[in-house]
Amino acid sequence: MKKNRLAAIDIGTNSIRCIVVEVDSRGRFMVLDDEKATVRLGENMAASGAISPPAFARAVDAMSRIRKLIDGLNVFEVEAVATSAVRSATNGTELVSVLTRELGREIRIISGEEEAELVALSARHNFDMSGKRYMIIDIGGGSVEIMSAVANHVEICHSLQLGAVLMTDKFLLSDPVKDSEIGKLRRHVRGELKNIYPDDKPIVQTLIGSGGTITALASMVMSMRRQVFSSLHGFEVLRSEVVHILAMLMRKDIKALRNVPGLNPDRADIIVAGLVVIDELMKFFGANMMLINERGIREGLIIRCMKRLQLLPDSAVLRTWKESVLEFASSCHFDEPHSRHVSKIALSIFDELAKEFKFKKADRKLLEAAALLHDIGYFISYNSHHKHSHHLIRHADLFGFTPREREMTALIARYHRKSLPKKKHTEYERLEVKDQLLVSQLAGILRLADGLDRRRNGLVEVVALQHTESTYKLQLLGTEDISVEIFGGNAKKDLFEKAFAGSVTFQ
Repeated sequence: MKKNRLAAIDIGTNSIRCIVVEVDSRGRFMVLDDEKATVRLGENMAASGAISPPAFARAVDAMSRIRKLIDGLNVFEVEAVATSAVRSATNGTELVSVLTRELGREIRIISGEEEAELVALSARHNFDMSGKRYMIIDIGGGSVEIMSAVANHVEICHSLQLGAVLMTDKFLLSDPVKDSEIGKLRRHVRGELKNIYPDDKPIVQTLIGSGGTITALASMVMSMRRQVFSSLHGFEVLRSEVVHILAMLMRKDIKALRNVPGLNPDRADIIVAGLVVIDELMKFFGANMMLINERGIREGLIIRCMKRLQLLPDSAVLRTWKESVLEFASSCHFDEPHSRHVSKIALSIFDELAKEFKFKKADRKLLEAAALLHDIGYFISYNSHHKHSHHLIRHADLFGFTPREREMTALIARYHRKSLPKKKHTEYERLEVKDQLLVSQLAGILRLADGLDRRRNGLVEVVALQHTESTYKLQLLGTEDISVEIFGGNAKKDLFEKAFAGSVTFQ
């Protein structure tokens, strides 16, 4: 195990962060530890140009703790880099020298361009960017990295001195901030963006964002929506929500900001500047949505280290959501023939109903994933395995799924047996009304399909579905006697009949 443990350390303007991962033989890695120390290397740097003695001391103390952590976890290889504040500070090289001795391993000061490349590496590893143009952004304390990407190919990278700590120190000096200060900051951000895009700027629908400011924004949006997901990774934030939250935060002083739901109090004094930068970026590129990448630079360092050590075979790169689902299902030792056949039946029913009920391609994806994963709860126990499936799916790291999609997939799988959706089911009750209906409909299809493979031998196919008034007639084709499968279908048609308001018969 010792050889498979890696660590990545990012010495940023606001914080020093370290993740420790364990890599398996297939090139997958699991995070064992994620340490963060808010050291504020960039405080007052706009005026002094140097890292202050208190910040210097905090950094040394944090690195001492990180050294003990990685030694205790038997880490084999460490990738450690310093970014914007250290690049800019007059005493940055001195700090790196001291921290290198403290860590006992090399720490490199990297350029803004290399920082951008690491962010892009993480984004490509986590998001399916095929067929669309994206802007990838990372907002740190000192700098902002901006990359345009098409079909997993990064076109160009830029690094701008627009980080949240730096912009706060330069422009937002009042408490609460003044409108005139916000105006100056906005004009500065626009000017910097126009300098790198003097003529034609790329217009995109979606940004992929990482960094502490962006995850703080996502946490506030999730709280505002009264949603509770197991992760922010892949979370979708609309520009209208950025505008709304920024307008609300601008009116508050520091004391009030520290009590905003979803916002870490340690970030209260720099959040307004960070959100102004996000708002201007989304406006400049015409983006209406931002996808949250929780990983960013540290994961980019891990991936690069794995490639260097030849721990990441080409086969380990997941390119589709379905490959990710099947890999997760395999890790839970699922009954593949049964799960695939239930998926086939469920999708055939879905396709018959899609036009009438205006189902979307994304809805089909949720049903297929839930069908393939519906029985993975057996991995824990047969008893209540539908609940175990729900738990495993909602906490799974599934490529290509937003937190909402993962939550809905988990619930669809959860209702393939036993009780129907109820108000006392907390995760179901938290969904929007339209999502509750969709979960009930798709779970109803899955439940019925599972009943039609009662003996798990793939005997039944649904060859046609006819909807007349309040009746759904399913025409079945079987290779032998299918009376047990029809019995199973009748036993599990209850949720379908409730969700689609009609009785089910078989012929």
